[in-house]
Amino acid sequence: MSKTVAEIMTPNPVTVKPQTPLQEAIQILAEKRISGLPVVDDAGALIGVISESDLMWQETGADPPPYVMFLDSVIYLKNPARYEKELHKALGQTVGEVMSDEPITVNTDCNLREAAQLMHEKNVRRLPVVDSDKQVVGILTQGDIIRSMAS
Repeated sequence: MSKTVAEIMTPNPVTVKPQTPLQEAIQILAEKRISGLPVVDDAGALIGVISESDLMWQETGADPPPYVMFLDSVIYLKNPARYEKELHKALGQTVGEVMSDEPITVNTDCNLREAAQLMHEKNVRRLPVVDSDKQVVGILTQGDIIRSMAS
């Protein structure tokens, strides 16, 4: 019988709120030596995830999209909305301004193989584990899966 997410997840992970100052979240990541945090609302429901990837915009900034001028019109060669989102992340001061707001999640009875496949397909390093009310009950990381394979 294959393992479920509940058997290997880390229960009760550290979470932050959208109004948490970005510097505080960065300190938590550094002190706990983790690469991401679930973001919850005041009721404790998951609304996003902040990860090292989200924070990289703070250091790298955002490049404006390429464009051409034609008859006094600007024609963008790439979607300018993406630049706006990247710029917002680069200038953000709170977790809510920088977080990814469409987190990929699993529930506790999800098969571990399915969760690992989801992580691989979506190119994520962690999956918040939620109950039916979107309350965060745990987190599953690539490290958790590797440790499970080793045991």
